[in-house]
Amino acid sequence: MKKFFSGLKTDPVNTLADWQDSRWPWGIIAFAMIAMVLLAHYVFQDWMHMLPCEQCVYIRYGNLVMALGCIIAMINPKALWAKVVGYVISLYGLVYTIMCSWKLIGIHDAVHSDDPMAMFGMQGCSTEPHFPFGLPLEKWAPAWFQPTGDCGYDAPVVPDGAVLSDLQRWFIELYQSSDGWYLIPQWKFMDMASCCLLACIVAAIFLAAMIFGWVMRDFVKKA
Repeated sequence: MKKFFSGLKTDPVNTLADWQDSRWPWGIIAFAMIAMVLLAHYVFQDWMHMLPCEQCVYIRYGNLVMALGCIIAMINPKALWAKVVGYVISLYGLVYTIMCSWKLIGIHDAVHSDDPMAMFGMQGCSTEPHFPFGLPLEKWAPAWFQPTGDCGYDAPVVPDGAVLSDLQRWFIELYQSSDGWYLIPQWKFMDMASCCLLACIVAAIFLAAMIFGWVMRDFVKKA
């Protein structure tokens, strides 16, 4: 890592180009995207009883598409075919996730606004998702991709008869009191959709740096 940062100072283009020729950056993005989906499902949905909305499951799809693109590139990151396929799929997943996150931010802000007209013209969420390419993900993996909640409402909904541990109850009551999930609940700072968008921005910076190094070394400098 020290060698990488020193290389950025002396020869940034070749350092970035060589970096995206390795499996490390692709693996970091793939790991982060998969980790976000696992966190959303096992911690927020199963453990904290937060119901996923339509946009939430679309964001999961987009994250997994990004991970898929990176995994394909990891097969042989120096090969042109793997690199091109990896970038195309990852960028598609990135743009799709950004669009869904941005839409969910707008719905969340409208739902929690004091303005009675904030929801005017705003499309609600459906319990029947429509994934790209007609993929019936809600049928293949309903626990992961079937929306059961409303967009903008992500406070825990504990089912009757559920037995909660002390730690579980503490977290659930924390987010119920803040009327939803926030990175810092007492300040209502960074709702879940905003955190998803932030993760996309970080992934976009990674991909942009990788593409810049690759294009500059293999195409611009050789022209």
